[in-house]
Amino acid sequence: SLAHDAETVRACQRLRYKVFAEELGADLASKKTGLDVDGYDEYCQHLVVRDGRYGPVVGTTRLLLDSDAQRAGGYYSQGEFDLTSVLAIPGRFMEVGRTCIHPEYRSGAALGVLWQGLVRFMVLNEVDYLMGCASIPFGEDGRYSHAVVQYVRQHFPAPPYLSVHPLVPVPARPAGAQVDAVIPPLLKTYLRFGAYVFSEPCWDPAFNVVD
Repeated sequence: SLAHDAETVRACQRLRYKVFAEELGADLASKKTGLDVDGYDEYCQHLVVRDGRYGPVVGTTRLLLDSDAQRAGGYYSQGEFDLTSVLAIPGRFMEVGRTCIHPEYRSGAALGVLWQGLVRFMVLNEVDYLMGCASIPFGEDGRYSHAVVQYVRQHFPAPPYLSVHPLVPVPARPAGAQVDAVIPPLLKTYLRFGAYVFSEPCWDPAFNVVD
C-alpha cells in the first residue's frame, strides 16, 4: 500500500536507516537519529510492504512523479547525472529510489510484492518511463563495482542518443586481478524487466556506492 500518514512514512524512514546506515554504513545527512530523511521525502509517495495487514514495514521504495519533481526542484537523480537527453523524451516520468527490504525478508516474497505495487501505481498514474539510480557497492578497493559496471554497460546499453553524464566521476579502477561481476539483486531485477544502463556511474561517497 501507499503510506497515508506521517507515522507510516517514519516507519519507512526507520527501515531505510536500518538498511543503509546500520547495515551498509552510509553516512546519511539526516540529523534525526534512526531515520533516513532528505528533502525529497515530502514530495514522494512511499510504497510500503507489511508483514500482514497491520504488521511491521518490511519493504519500501519511494516514488517521485514528474509533476511532484517540478515542485521538488527536480529529481534526486539530477543531483548525480545530467539527464537532459532523457527528460527530453515525450511522455510521463517517475523516479524510484531508496528501495530496501528488511534483512529477514529478502529470501521471501517481499520484493515481488513491492514490484506488484510499483507496477500498479505506474498504471494508475499513466507513467511511461521509470528511472532512477541503481546502486552498486564500491567495496574496499572498487574492483567489484568496476566489474559490475563493465558487465552491465556491455550487455544492457542504452541507445546512443540517450547519453547521460555523471556529475562526480568514480575513482579509477585499482590495479590487480579482476573480480567476478555478481549483479546485485535489485539491479538484476531492473535488468530483467528491460532496463537500460545509460552512462558511466556516478560516485556517491556518502553511501560508498557507485550509481
